[in-house]
Amino acid sequence: MAGKPKQPATPEIVNRRARHDYFIEDTLEVGIRLVGTEVKSVRAGRISLAEGYVRAHDNPIGLELHSVHIDEYSAAGRGARQHNPTRGRALLAHKREIRKLAKASAVKGVTIVPLKIYFKDGKAKLLIGLGRGKAQHDKRQDIKKRESDREMRRATSKRL
Repeated sequence: MAGKPKQPATPEIVNRRARHDYFIEDTLEVGIRLVGTEVKSVRAGRISLAEGYVRAHDNPIGLELHSVHIDEYSAAGRGARQHNPTRGRALLAHKREIRKLAKASAVKGVTIVPLKIYFKDGKAKLLIGLGRGKAQHDKRQDIKKRESDREMRRATSKRL
């Protein structure tokens, strides 16, 4: 007997630039409030997290995602109402977590960045991280380490 039909694979959009520009100290999975055409665009993988950032407000308590571009959904009919591609989007988290993030991001040089967006049990989830900015020499060291690791893997694979 056949079980549940398999869900089509949904993309996992990763913000690679965030780990290049920031030391990620802490991460948190939050929900994201999207409208219908935004959900379809995210499932199609038509989203850019690279320029995005998150603001944590203490009064009133809330998290808001800014500067993330979600393309308009072209397959929506002529009469369908399209969303604004760069509008601010509300994020869903517990009050204590929001307060903790607001306190941590108040420190100079610390920001909250979106790391990854994915679907979990049919709901859109966003992984956010508390990031401390990297200096230029830190970025160079990361690139140098990544290239040396790549060269070692190449050398060992040729040997085998």
